Amino acid sequence: MVKIYVISDTHFGHENSLKWTDDKGNKLRPFNTLEELNNTIITNWNNIINPEDHVYHLGDVVINKKYLELVKELKGHKRLIAGNHDIFDNKLYYEAGFEKITGVRVFPALKAILSHIPIHPDCLKDEWINVSGHLHSNSLSDRRYINVSVEQTNYTPVLLEEILTTRRKEILCSL
Repeated sequence: MVKIYVISDTHFGHENSLKWTDDKGNKLRPFNTLEELNNTIITNWNNIINPEDHVYHLGDVVINKKYLELVKELKGHKRLIAGNHDIFDNKLYYEAGFEKITGVRVFPALKAILSHIPIHPDCLKDEWINVSGHLHSNSLSDRRYINVSVEQTNYTPVLLEEILTTRRKEILCSL
């Protein structure tokens, strides 16, 4: 059975990402080298993704385009929701293994919108949830938003249906 996973902000090849800290000075990415970070994401990804699974990468795949080659090592049918750092020609992302590239993805049956940057609250109606990245270690207080930046997901893709179900239960319990 095909499963749908999401992940965001891998920033493959971004040396400076190893220096990022939160507002308390804690390292956001607790790795000693870029290779350790890249290998952790690749290993975590390939340990849970099956070849038939679909993985939506919610943007900011790489900083240096030579690291797009790493995408070829990742299992599954890869789709890119372009982020603010996905600046290279789309042809390069397709050559690296992405099958589709879009700005957002809407799943009406799941009442979910996938985007890189969180969308405006007025765009979320009824029970809809926005799954996004971009915020890294930060999260919005509005429970209709789920941040799947790698810092939030233990550097691993997460099952879309599972995080939506969990969040909806949290929302119901808070009423």
